[in-house]
Amino acid sequence: MPSDQLRKRMLGFMLAHEQFTVPELLKLGAAAEHAGFDLLATSDHFQPWQANECHAGEAWVTLGALGQKTQRIWMGPAVTCPTIRYNPAVVAEAFATLSHLYPGRIFLGCGSGEALNEQAATGQWPAWKERWDRLIEAVTVIRQLWSGQPVQHKGTHYTVNGRLYDVPPKPIPLLLAANGPKAIKLAGQHGDGLINDPKTWQEGKADWAAAARAAGKNPAEMPVLIETFVVVGDQSDAQTAAKRWNFIPKAFKGYHNIPDPAQIERQARADLPLPKVYEDWTVSRDPAAHLEAVNKLFDSGAWIVNIHSGQPEQQKVIDFYGQQVVPHLKSGASSH
Repeated sequence: MPSDQLRKRMLGFMLAHEQFTVPELLKLGAAAEHAGFDLLATSDHFQPWQANECHAGEAWVTLGALGQKTQRIWMGPAVTCPTIRYNPAVVAEAFATLSHLYPGRIFLGCGSGEALNEQAATGQWPAWKERWDRLIEAVTVIRQLWSGQPVQHKGTHYTVNGRLYDVPPKPIPLLLAANGPKAIKLAGQHGDGLINDPKTWQEGKADWAAAARAAGKNPAEMPVLIETFVVVGDQSDAQTAAKRWNFIPKAFKGYHNIPDPAQIERQARADLPLPKVYEDWTVSRDPAAHLEAVNKLFDSGAWIVNIHSGQPEQQKVIDFYGQQVVPHLKSGASSH
């Protein structure tokens, strides 16, 4: 993938369908672009992770509308699961269409899914190996269709006979999410780039890079998006946010196999005291603390640091970063 598609040291903002309505997210996305963010990532869920998050708007509809509210900012899901709830041929068509509406501004993040989406919507929730086999085959189908050539694919999980008549006018970076040591190797092998969290990235980046090189790719030219949680405020603000994101430390250590958001919420409350939830978040009103955390991730090899705040006052977070963090990142005044 051309390295100029997504450049290094971009600041993203997470639009959480779980916590806010689509009209709210559109306003926040426009505000984030105005504040100087470079990228907007949207979650893509049939249901929220926890019932008390209260929302789950359709991500592709949001992206289509969001492009009309913005001018330059990159947009994409973190992440869409193109295997069960969505057929990969439909994913290929949808994102090709988005790329016609907003050329050069669309990326596609893909992952292997969660039971609260796939099982809840379809009744299907295969074991981990099959989910990743499906994901790898789905990525193959999507890329074949984006070529514009006739596709006759009869694989283990998907059969496609047809072609896309409106192919992407510019290449769409296809990033894969990974939440463990086996998945991160597969993401390096099959993705154009990676979507990750800080801990998994630190533990697995060498394996990811080795897998990418073994597949004939240069990891230095592959975008890496790292999502990091922040709170602009104090411990009390962090506790308020953590109540809606209580599941995070064990999201992919068991909760991803639970189809009921109310059950995830109950278990997370029982399993994880709130300080455990936000122990790795950046919680501060000091811009220097946020700037240091962002730069640390950039220095670790992240191309895109995706800011996710669980606070109800999203505009406050956007304004804080736009006024007190982004200018220093743009000028390079505090970069290492």
